[in-house]
Amino acid sequence: MNGEPPVRVVLRPIGSPLTVGMSGLLIASLVQSGLDLGWVGKAETAKVGIILIAVPFVLQLLASVFSYLARDGATGAAVGVLATTWLALGVVHIVSRPGAVSAALGLLLLGAGAMLALSAAVIAGAKPLPAGVFLAAALRFLLAALYELSAVGFWQDVAGVLGLVITAVAAYCVLAFELEGLHHRPVLPTLRRSLGRPAPIGARVEHLGAYAQEPGVREVM
Repeated sequence: MNGEPPVRVVLRPIGSPLTVGMSGLLIASLVQSGLDLGWVGKAETAKVGIILIAVPFVLQLLASVFSYLARDGATGAAVGVLATTWLALGVVHIVSRPGAVSAALGLLLLGAGAMLALSAAVIAGAKPLPAGVFLAAALRFLLAALYELSAVGFWQDVAGVLGLVITAVAAYCVLAFELEGLHHRPVLPTLRRSLGRPAPIGARVEHLGAYAQEPGVREVM
């Protein structure tokens, strides 16, 4: 139009990575809470570690990668922190004596909790429900860190109970996001605050500002 070359924005349609990420969080929280609350015997600690590596780590690693592909860096960072924390926790469960505490693991959990809380603060502006789940996971890591650093069983019990709460809320998120993806509209409340902005029609590259330099934006010659 008007002798100006059109702009082509190349998109790769993908499903919501949060469904996979929340599924991993659900499984990890339930299994780890079972260990924290004594539902799983200390003799099975290594098996818990294997489960954390084989299932939640893999699911959340995939969710992190696809979140970045969907241009959602804050969610990708949050789920990536979760994935690698479960990996580290699983390895520690495998190599450590059952029931032993670790100051090194405590520091890792402190750092992971802090990073999750920061990501949750950023995500809350547009997606309060996932942000709340990530914030609860951050608190759970901080409580687990207190147990690892102090060896006071009270903190382990509180972390286990909070893990069960996270399990329930993560299950709700999985259901809500899967229904939304199936019906292409919200079915259960997700508390999303904003929708995507409409695409510019007939915009020239210079009118797109910083978007013109981002991946997937092409000027058709």
